[in-house]
Amino acid sequence: MQEYFFIAISTRENLEICERHAYAGFPDTINGVWAYSDIKVGDYVTFLYGARAHNLYQVAKKEAIADARDVPPWKPIYFRESGRTCYFPFRLHLKPWREFEEPLARPEFMYVAENLLQRGGYWKTHFQADQTTLQNVSQMGERFKGSLELLEMPRYETFTPKFVRGKKARFHETYQFREVILQSLLRQHLSQPKFFKDFLNKLNLHEFAIHEFEVLGEKALPEGYVDILVKEARPKGEVKQIIIEVKLGRGTKSDVEQLNSYVDEIGEECLAGVLVAKHGLRKIKVENERIHLMGYEFEGIDLGAPQTFDELLSNVRVSL
Repeated sequence: MQEYFFIAISTRENLEICERHAYAGFPDTINGVWAYSDIKVGDYVTFLYGARAHNLYQVAKKEAIADARDVPPWKPIYFRESGRTCYFPFRLHLKPWREFEEPLARPEFMYVAENLLQRGGYWKTHFQADQTTLQNVSQMGERFKGSLELLEMPRYETFTPKFVRGKKARFHETYQFREVILQSLLRQHLSQPKFFKDFLNKLNLHEFAIHEFEVLGEKALPEGYVDILVKEARPKGEVKQIIIEVKLGRGTKSDVEQLNSYVDEIGEECLAGVLVAKHGLRKIKVENERIHLMGYEFEGIDLGAPQTFDELLSNVRVSL
């Protein structure tokens, strides 16, 4: 299933650059490489700036540029607190589909607007929207009929980002394996029909395999943030949902208590709440029959050595 994301733009100048060239870029940070890994070729994106949604594009190509400091078009970002300057190595080449500029206050953007309202800001690089939002946006504005400005680029080389477990990534173009990367891996893993069917079987929810579900990134609730939200793509009458809390290391009793509060908040439409963690699950007592504990692993993969996102995705597994 092709997915839909809103890309947060920091300045009006950067928005104009993105629109002029149908080009998006993310900084050399964990959030930047997370966005680059989360969004796939074929997915749809909209720019988000000043509480307004700008245009609809489809991702035509992805590339990570080595030594991006001298590669246009974006200016480096200097972080005074850390004394670090960030560049924009992670790039998306986009195909424009529709032109519009619409306020997020429109009811069609409710799914994304609720996330922003609960967070109180745009600190994330991107936000995933659901299929209903994509269907609505595909009818907004006008079909793109304009022209794009060719971007003059110097010769450059590309690289494939890698991830490694540990406090510091001590390898060039390698990033620390963080929880947001694990969330993205599990989301994309469960988006594959054969793995999602197996997931439902593990939860004793095999009768729901006939329904069409979509697996979405972080969703804001009044009680907090659900790491992964699984919901019916085209609900009728009610929205069947499964919520997943992801922990990179040890799962705890407090994680289950938090998950319980999310399940209670959603109510009867929540089929299950799942805590996925690497360690500590055997010591947790679960009293709510809708709460399930699962471990994760990477079959045949040593995360003490750098691994690509695709390598991790091909080998990630979840189990009771």
